[in-house]
Amino acid sequence: MNKYKVCVYAISKNEEKFVDRWVDSMKEADYIVVLDTGSTDNTVKKLKKHKVKVKSKIFDDFRFDIARNESLKLIPKDTDICVCIDLDEVFENGWRKKLESVWDKDVSRVRYKYTWSFNEDGTEGVVFMADKIHRFGQFKWTHPVHEILTSITNNNYKIVDEPKIWLKHYPDKTKSRGSYLRLLELSVKEDPEDDRNMHYLGREYMFYGMYDKCIETLTQHLSMKTATWKDERAASMRYIARCYIQKGNIQLAKNWLYSAIVEAPHLREAYIELATVLYNEENWYGTIYFINEALKITNRLNSYITDPKAWGSYPYDILSIAYYNLGKYDEAYTYTKIATEHSPNDIRIKNNLKYIEEKMKKEKN
Repeated sequence: MNKYKVCVYAISKNEEKFVDRWVDSMKEADYIVVLDTGSTDNTVKKLKKHKVKVKSKIFDDFRFDIARNESLKLIPKDTDICVCIDLDEVFENGWRKKLESVWDKDVSRVRYKYTWSFNEDGTEGVVFMADKIHRFGQFKWTHPVHEILTSITNNNYKIVDEPKIWLKHYPDKTKSRGSYLRLLELSVKEDPEDDRNMHYLGREYMFYGMYDKCIETLTQHLSMKTATWKDERAASMRYIARCYIQKGNIQLAKNWLYSAIVEAPHLREAYIELATVLYNEENWYGTIYFINEALKITNRLNSYITDPKAWGSYPYDILSIAYYNLGKYDEAYTYTKIATEHSPNDIRIKNNLKYIEEKMKKEKN
């Protein structure tokens, strides 16, 4: 028998393709409620068919925190645990039992494993610990986008980790995220001292190819007294470097990547990005050095800062090519073979392996 009342709640808009899968994944909850923000497809109809409690509300000026706070109002009053899950997300079966096993009268939030993206071969891409499970009546949502839960009762609450709870994200890649930039600019305007939002805004400028604005914003992020998380600071430095590469200033890009390594030497990503710059310059010894430094780091953190590229076939691929160009075919073969193990369906890497094998045979003859 379940010890607590659990309610899954969400906001939706034009999510009909996900409804059946989502409801099936959330059926372990006692209640499922959804605030629809203006679907023009069959999202609402399909949700109601599954007996989901749905309310529709269209916002003149949409922002995620306001919508999510409105969805909180749909949660039944006898709920103990609230679980905020979007319709393009899916729980592994058995999540309810795992949640109840770590919940008690002192717990206010639970963090769980969240696979935000998957690689083309089905392996996990970006993975981190998400935290949208919370006690009823204790939190509200803040910030127009990349919204977070903020306590309205007591900031000294207990939060526990349960990585056995696994949520997977399968987004609709055709859906526009075009409002994010405007909402991030608004978020920074409303709270200019929030270093997290400053970092996100700078990153968004990079995504939009607004390189000067990205550099300016992330430089500001690095100057903030509250910007103390080294992993995120190193990411800002890497993004600034990417912008300078796009602007053609490779030396400044290298300087920023060196700074990122110094800032967070425990992360692979800056080593890999610097090795890539050197690879493009055909600096094979430099490529080999920094890839090997990266490969010494074997602990992959569950953080949104982690770049899947640094943990797949890529490091071994460019390392093998660097060795090949130095005539070190044994090493090239070794690392190409490892690259194929990480990406067994990559035709180019498989062809590289065959080519190196043939080259080695000719050398022996």
